[in-house]
Amino acid sequence: MTCPAVVDECTLEARTADGDRDAHPEAPLTVIQPRTGWLGIDLTELWRYRELLGFLTWRDIKVRYKQTILGASWALIQPLATMAVFTLFLGRNAAGAVEGYSLFVFAGLLPWIFFANGLSSGGQSIVGNQNLVTKVYFPRLLIPMGAVVAGLVDLAIAFGLLLIMLPFYGITPSWSILWAPVIVVLLTAAAFGVGALLSALTVAYRDFRHVVPFLTQLWMFATPTIYLQGSMGESLDRWLPLNPAHGLVASFRQAVLGQTVDLRVLGISALVSVALLMLGVLYFRKVERSFADVI
Repeated sequence: MTCPAVVDECTLEARTADGDRDAHPEAPLTVIQPRTGWLGIDLTELWRYRELLGFLTWRDIKVRYKQTILGASWALIQPLATMAVFTLFLGRNAAGAVEGYSLFVFAGLLPWIFFANGLSSGGQSIVGNQNLVTKVYFPRLLIPMGAVVAGLVDLAIAFGLLLIMLPFYGITPSWSILWAPVIVVLLTAAAFGVGALLSALTVAYRDFRHVVPFLTQLWMFATPTIYLQGSMGESLDRWLPLNPAHGLVASFRQAVLGQTVDLRVLGISALVSVALLMLGVLYFRKVERSFADVI
């Protein structure tokens, strides 16, 4: 019996044919069985490849800032420049409703930019690693996972600037800021789920390379980053938490600015984030065996 070069849906315990066992009773036996685990994922295998996840994450970080003059400063330039544009064109209308509109926008842009970059980089991750996918076996989920996790570095840098800005606006962080790490975990889960789904779809349908930027743009306007929560009317605001970015961005802003976190909105968005994670992983696992053939 010839063993396949890559055994994707099985557990490999040995290498031999049944016919050889009579002549060589000491020879090991190959047992192939369906993989078990959450959503068909072998968590033990993912843990064994944790060093590869670290390598992929570090590689994405280095590639992002390779041969750049400003380097990691781009993690600050993007939200600061976007904040300046929104404040210039929208700040006058919002001045009466929100005190410190610039900080309001900046606190919402940080989680949104992390989420949007996760969708973009995660969605292109499999196609961008074509040589790796077709030549080496490893859990393919590590590729979009590493692309999303790499964005946490930019988020951490920008979050440090946000903490420095708070005193200048007369805001002292309260205990609600402890919600921030929980919200970041939920954002990571949502970005990874959607990124994994888009990465699998992009392999089969290259149109999604053009859909993702357009989708991200539309999603931004459905998320409270540049407008005030409640400005769309009560009927629409009631449904907005079904957009996970809405509840998570709004909750992140509330947590950092010392406001009371709306647990109802956060809870609904958290459930949707988990649902997106499960959907993305399920579809990815269903089609990943064909990646090497169609990529």
